[in-house]
Amino acid sequence: MEKENIIFFDGVCNLCNGFIDYVIKRDKKKSIFYAALQSETAKSKLKKHIELKENTDYTTIYYFTNNKLYSKSSAILNIFLELSTTHAFLARVLFVIPKFIRDAIYTFIAKNRYLFFGKKSTCRLPSLEERNQFL
Repeated sequence: MEKENIIFFDGVCNLCNGFIDYVIKRDKKKSIFYAALQSETAKSKLKKHIELKENTDYTTIYYFTNNKLYSKSSAILNIFLELSTTHAFLARVLFVIPKFIRDAIYTFIAKNRYLFFGKKSTCRLPSLEERNQFL
């Protein structure tokens, strides 16, 4: 069976890993799965949608759900729709902001994320409890 609800993220980014930790704690249904963009899993699953090149700067988070691939701010907001009612409400409010504005803010933060939040030397390893959620 093909997995749905997959977040593809920069595995060495502290901000991205913090976001993944945030989602894991709030995904009570355990319906969301995770894969680092640097992984073979991400390259394999994303190849029909986008091309991930070696040594690329993984500045974009992707969210695959309902056979659609979302990126940047739309990925974040669609992830929020899967979480609590409060998160879903916040996402619906923020969807009112035009995508070009949301994505401009996202891009600014993404391009400066290592400067603002730092970077790990290797990709994140899931804990024993999280292992089933990581692809």
